Amino acid sequence: MQHLLLVWAAYIVAAGSPGPSTMRIMGVAMRQGRQAGLAMSAGVVTGSIFWGLMAATGISALLTQCAHALILLKIFGGLYLIYLAVKAGKAALTPERAVASGAKNGQSRHWDLYRRGLLMHLSNPKSILAWIALVTLGLGPNASWQTVAIILAGCAVLSVSIFCGYAIVFSTAPMVRFYSKARRSIEGTLAIIFAYAGVRLLFARI
Repeated sequence: MQHLLLVWAAYIVAAGSPGPSTMRIMGVAMRQGRQAGLAMSAGVVTGSIFWGLMAATGISALLTQCAHALILLKIFGGLYLIYLAVKAGKAALTPERAVASGAKNGQSRHWDLYRRGLLMHLSNPKSILAWIALVTLGLGPNASWQTVAIILAGCAVLSVSIFCGYAIVFSTAPMVRFYSKARRSIEGTLAIIFAYAGVRLLFARI
């Protein structure tokens, strides 16, 4: 039981720490509301569970042996983060009048937000490596499939709690009011964070 708690604690730190996915959920929740934030959270959760299943079955370990696959994933993930940085930068430079007039037309459909969250998590090679580390930490040489299932189930519950929790907290009325007052600063900060994360991922050694 102790090693399971260790795995779940490590997952909380890895998933709950501020990063591109959590920052994107925060931005969407403040800008478009709770339902939109939850839709993006669902995509991120799906991506996390997917890599967890891949790690548990050993497929992601095989993927790490293929240098070309990881390099392509790293390039795609880095470019996608830079694309998000450009979008956030444009939002920061958009005048308030243009934002107000285009608010209704700019609302993304929930399926589109789900897809974006999923794509963000699937295109991050660090998610693969983190899950491999978690599974390795939790599984011994004689681990059973029941242990694997418990680890994945626990991480799935934590994933929903963490990412959906971000969406719920940052879609509350005080946070929405804060966003409306500091929209340009928030979007500008997100642009810098996404750009930094994208460049760092592009030049990172996997």
